Amino acid sequence: MKKYIVEFIGTFFLVLTVVCTVNSDFGGAFQPIAIGSMLMVMIFAGGHISGAHFNPAVTLGVWMRGKCAASDVPGYMIAQLLAGAAAAFIGGSVLGKVPAAAAANMDIMTAGVAEVLGTFALVYVILNVATTKSNAGNSFYGLAIGFTVTACAYALGGFGSGGCFNPAVALGTLINGLNTATNIAPIIVANLIGGALAAIVFKATYTSQDADD
Repeated sequence: MKKYIVEFIGTFFLVLTVVCTVNSDFGGAFQPIAIGSMLMVMIFAGGHISGAHFNPAVTLGVWMRGKCAASDVPGYMIAQLLAGAAAAFIGGSVLGKVPAAAAANMDIMTAGVAEVLGTFALVYVILNVATTKSNAGNSFYGLAIGFTVTACAYALGGFGSGGCFNPAVALGTLINGLNTATNIAPIIVANLIGGALAAIVFKATYTSQDADD
């Protein structure tokens, strides 16, 4: 249960940061830095307890990589999605951070490719810096993961989906009004595809003398 609580807390503050910065005049071009920074600090805070996935696509990739027990997958994903929904509700209904206008329909192909690529990059980095013995005990993994989100948000966030790279974030943007119902299913599917592809590529490319890697 402790792991699921940590996953809820980390995902909650990640999605709350998305909602409050994107729906604010404050920050502007620095919004991706705030989002990546919140992910980074939550990873440093909770990584030793739950692995700090904070993202169902990450949980999928880590499970496929063999570093997350199948019995933990439902609990992780439920905690993450509940946290995304709660953060969107509090950000919108309690703090009043709502979009100035309804989200426009996105180009599914372009946005889908952007979401696959961004999620792939995120999960690929996580698998390499946070799940291997060759990088065990490193002090940079939170920075690497947080800056991956920041970089991908700048590079891939402008293609209609908003740069979710995370089904929990996608759910939060739907509840908050940043995305439409027709947009969410393709985004979530793209996120899960990106996470699965990252696990496949990791397993095909990672080599180590550590037998259990």
